[in-house]
Amino acid sequence: MDYQYDQALAILRRTPATLSALLHGLPEEWTRAAEGPDTWSAYDVVGHLLHGEETDWIERAQIILEHGESHPFESFDRTAMFEKYKGYSLDQLLTAFEQARAMNLAALDELHITPEQLALTGAHPALGKVMLSQLLATWVVHDLNHIGQIVEVMARQYSEAVGPWRAYLAILTRPVLTE
Repeated sequence: MDYQYDQALAILRRTPATLSALLHGLPEEWTRAAEGPDTWSAYDVVGHLLHGEETDWIERAQIILEHGESHPFESFDRTAMFEKYKGYSLDQLLTAFEQARAMNLAALDELHITPEQLALTGAHPALGKVMLSQLLATWVVHDLNHIGQIVEVMARQYSEAVGPWRAYLAILTRPVLTE
């Protein structure tokens, strides 16, 4: 499926409410549990999503629209949330993420991106030439990827508790996602 602005917005608008419905009010045993070294908890993922809202998606879209490939993107620190949001509660992260996403969707709307502009390109520090449509599609898939990661890390908290039913639960037998 090609990138479709309205379909993308439908996902991007729902992510904050989805995360709040899933995580708000849960005990830390569910939200702070990770699967080992170099894996993230639900709390970590929400911090990562918030950091991306504050520093990545709209900023990069504006760079593509204003400068194209002549102004490469800054590298994105995928683990900045560990220091940046130290001491925040999960509810604070969820609220800040909801607010940042609302601001970014309003900013995206204000860009009035045309179908022709979706083909404009920018320079990613690791991937090279990328199109605006690819950046915006990645924003959607990034959300879905991390929602899946949260669900998996939470499901795996009961990996042993399900006993022999583990054999029927693919979410418990897939390789562990890192970052």
